[in-house]
Amino acid sequence: MSTTNRLWTLAARPQGMPKEADFKLVEAPVGEPGEGEILVRLEYISVDPYMRRRMMDGPSYADPVQLGQLMVGAGVGKVLASRNPKFAEGDTVEGFFGWQTHALSNGRGVRKIDPKLAPVSTALYVLGMPGMTAYFGVMDICKPQAGETMLVSGAGGAVGTLVGQIAKIQGCRAVGIAGTDEKIDYIVNDLGFDAGYNYRGVKDHVARQRELCPDGIDSYFDNVGGEITDAAISLLNVGARVALCGQISQYNEESQSQGPRLLWQLITKQVKMEGFLVYQFASRWKEGLTQMAQWLQEGKLKYHEDIVEGIENTPSAFIGMLAGDNVGKRLIKLHAA
Repeated sequence: MSTTNRLWTLAARPQGMPKEADFKLVEAPVGEPGEGEILVRLEYISVDPYMRRRMMDGPSYADPVQLGQLMVGAGVGKVLASRNPKFAEGDTVEGFFGWQTHALSNGRGVRKIDPKLAPVSTALYVLGMPGMTAYFGVMDICKPQAGETMLVSGAGGAVGTLVGQIAKIQGCRAVGIAGTDEKIDYIVNDLGFDAGYNYRGVKDHVARQRELCPDGIDSYFDNVGGEITDAAISLLNVGARVALCGQISQYNEESQSQGPRLLWQLITKQVKMEGFLVYQFASRWKEGLTQMAQWLQEGKLKYHEDIVEGIENTPSAFIGMLAGDNVGKRLIKLHAA
């Protein structure tokens, strides 16, 4: 076992898009677990869009990361030592351990993973937070009905790739929007979306979305916000449902952009638009995980892991993910299982 923990802290608050100088790699001795604690050697850690919001010093749904503090994030690994009766040495666990190679935890919010069911990395993706975000966002908020059209923005990312597939399982027509031709090819030809378009270079999103959604949009899963969402709102059908999951187009803006005021369309079309956080469904995660695991085992769900190796590459992998250079779920591989 390595006696040194390597961890990334927040060194500066980003101005616009984060840069590697906004983070600092620190080395510290690996501590021994105290009473009620476990020591975990992490195998994979996750980088996700929400982390950009946590780097800002302002009110949000969770406290900001303080300067000099460990960067937040989920990870999966093995218990090296335990003084907590709920966990044993050798258990595979997932939790909010942060950007580091080793973690001490009191066990709260940590769950055991059965490595025989699926690769342990899926605990950070299809059988983890992104999977639950997609499942509950689609099933509880979008409420898909067979024959309807669902539009998904950010369709090439960890959540969006799953959203479109769940829509197809429910009998919907799935249309995705992503930022590269490679991603569109992937979601259509590999994942089974019915259509999609690369938003880069598109000047008239209303026209492009109308072309791909000729019968209008019955549900919209929004990961990006901005002008893409403005266009989608104008094409919503009467009684449509909108799940507001993310607004990644605005995370790096230094000043708030002004878009058209479209709320009147929600009134005239009797649209339900709902923002959500996946953890509001925490009491039902077993339900979601069971269903996603079943679909996975039945071959109804596919997934792609975009893996970057080495703790030292975490900031660049995170920045690249924010810029859209990932396909599917970006993970950092730290140690072999």
